[in-house]
Amino acid sequence: MTTRSIRKQQGALLLEALIGLLIFSMGILALVGMQATAISQVTDAKYRSEAAFLADRMIGEIWANRGTNVPALAAAWAGEVSGVLPNATGANAPTVVVAGSQITVTVFWQAPGASAVSNHLAIAYLDFNP
Repeated sequence: MTTRSIRKQQGALLLEALIGLLIFSMGILALVGMQATAISQVTDAKYRSEAAFLADRMIGEIWANRGTNVPALAAAWAGEVSGVLPNATGANAPTVVVAGSQITVTVFWQAPGASAVSNHLAIAYLDFNP
């Protein structure tokens, strides 16, 4: 091998190492991004399941206490919802509408850092004649 061909090869190992480090770093950044997305999705699923549970609970309360005042039950329940779901007060307060035998329960919440308000709607038909 001549000294000229050796000079052409100088620094090639360093360049390969830097390119390998770049590819490895991009992989690590991708994993961190996937982890952040997974945490966000799990949090959203938690809020959705809590909203479904709370709506079903309100319908159960109305069914179990058919002779009582529904607005009083709904007011107590709304306080519980605001303690469980984020930003579920004010304009995002849950609603309970009784129209004949149809009960419509809507639960709203806004996740921290989210711009959109999410909701869960549950409709049930109950016979109010015990």
